[in-house]
Amino acid sequence: MSNLLWKSLVVSPAVLGATLLVSTTAIAAPNTTTQVSSAKQAGVTEVAQQPEVLAQTTIDQVNRYSNEGNQNNSQSQVTSVSQFSDVQPTDWAFQALQSLVERYGCIAGYPNATYRGNRALTRYEFAAGLNACLDRVNELIATATADLVTKQDLATLQRLQEEFSAELATLRGRVDSLEARTAELEANQFSTTTKLVGEAIFGVTDVFGGNNGNNNNTVFQDRVRLDLQTSFTGRDVLHTRLAAGNAQSFALNGNNVGAEGTQTFQVGNTGSNAVSIDRLTYEVPIGPANVYIAASGGQHSHYAAVNNPYFFDKTDGGNGALSTFASESPIYRIGRGAGIAVNLPLGKGGGILGNSSITAGYLASQANNPGLNTGLTNGDYAALGQLNFSVGDRVALAATYVHGYNAAGGSLFNSTSTTNGTFAVGTNQANTLINASSSNSYGVEAAFRPSEKLSVSGFVSYHEVTGFGANDDFNAWSYGLGVALPDLGKKGNVLGIFAGAEPYSFNRVGFTGNNIPYHFEGFYKYRVSDNISITPGVIWLTSPGQSNTNDDAIIGTLRTTFTF
Repeated sequence: MSNLLWKSLVVSPAVLGATLLVSTTAIAAPNTTTQVSSAKQAGVTEVAQQPEVLAQTTIDQVNRYSNEGNQNNSQSQVTSVSQFSDVQPTDWAFQALQSLVERYGCIAGYPNATYRGNRALTRYEFAAGLNACLDRVNELIATATADLVTKQDLATLQRLQEEFSAELATLRGRVDSLEARTAELEANQFSTTTKLVGEAIFGVTDVFGGNNGNNNNTVFQDRVRLDLQTSFTGRDVLHTRLAAGNAQSFALNGNNVGAEGTQTFQVGNTGSNAVSIDRLTYEVPIGPANVYIAASGGQHSHYAAVNNPYFFDKTDGGNGALSTFASESPIYRIGRGAGIAVNLPLGKGGGILGNSSITAGYLASQANNPGLNTGLTNGDYAALGQLNFSVGDRVALAATYVHGYNAAGGSLFNSTSTTNGTFAVGTNQANTLINASSSNSYGVEAAFRPSEKLSVSGFVSYHEVTGFGANDDFNAWSYGLGVALPDLGKKGNVLGIFAGAEPYSFNRVGFTGNNIPYHFEGFYKYRVSDNISITPGVIWLTSPGQSNTNDDAIIGTLRTTFTF
């Protein structure tokens, strides 16, 4: 049995001092009844042995005084009886305590330097203290200091051991059982540094409205993610995420619409539930800064504050808004892949800059490709800079700038899936890059929480795209506002309402449609348990494809999310 584990159990508040203090008195009595000593002499209570409840009583009492020790922090070993503030030289037990402390070192006191000698004592506490003293005597013998232990002391300890053999056996059995269970857990645990976090989404969804309803059917889709989160220091985290899914977005108006109405669980799918590693990132604090390194599957929203509480879900899936548009500002979907980012706090508390920070990041979608016009710096990339401002704990503001480059045939708002081309959000006009292009995007994001039961958030983004071909330049806009009512009806529930305009662009050569594509969304996340939530919701899209000649689309969804 591990001596360290045994001592951690038996050395509880006032056990050693009180038990060993009365040892001489207890052994001096000629009978060996179940009474430890009279309360009058040692300040303890008499406990009658009851064999039928011995085991349960032992467990209850061990747990009780072990918990008491936890509540008073850890004990500190004393080297002199004078260290006890509540023990005076005039006390009748002073010499006995002095001998036990300075000769054997068997007594530990409370962290506040008290002994509490008048505390009641049970047989099991006495047995625990006796065992600790036996361990101490063994140490003295093993270190060649046995001359400190007299024959009389050994005889006393032997008789005490015989008297409390049943209690000692019960306590040792308890510790042996705990050690066996601990060894089994250590032998069978997955990892000492890694935990598995999983999410499975079931989505039943359909679209209604004119041709949209005629051209689509009700579908049952899924997406599963298993995230291995590894920490080496307790402050860092390595994400190794496996993903599989079969979800895809609806074809609206003959599939002439980009990614309008795309839902979050329809992003990042592999098709036919094939398994892939869709995220490999490492986050670590270095000095005052937080550093984010992505080897694959990196996104700006992993490290930048999007300021859209209750709508944004960091796993881009099952606990926030239904749509990719309502989840976060489209500016965070410009660029993805591998790269690095740094978040540096500004100020040290107090004032408007107390909880503010500056964020900078770089992601390249072709970082692994050594071919011509690809790689980490010569391929598609997006560089983000963001200033984050906080006013108390009620208001958060952010100003964001993203500079990007995309090769011919790419898209402005990237997706990690092929649900509808490569778009993640917005119309064809705002996404399609016919030739290689560079872009400069500007965004403002804000969140306001007037009370614990109400949250208001929104964003505006503007995008300037400069194409490297004739008539390739265009501008795009997007904006949205959301209201969330957390804990509505039950703790963990969320009612969300969001409205805005998905990314759109007017007067592009080769494209038709100059109407604003409005997006209205409502959902209610109902928390069934800590690990299961059900979210019914509706998405209403006006002028899909930026044309009011297209039928409005109404998407109904029932999403069930399992987390573990």
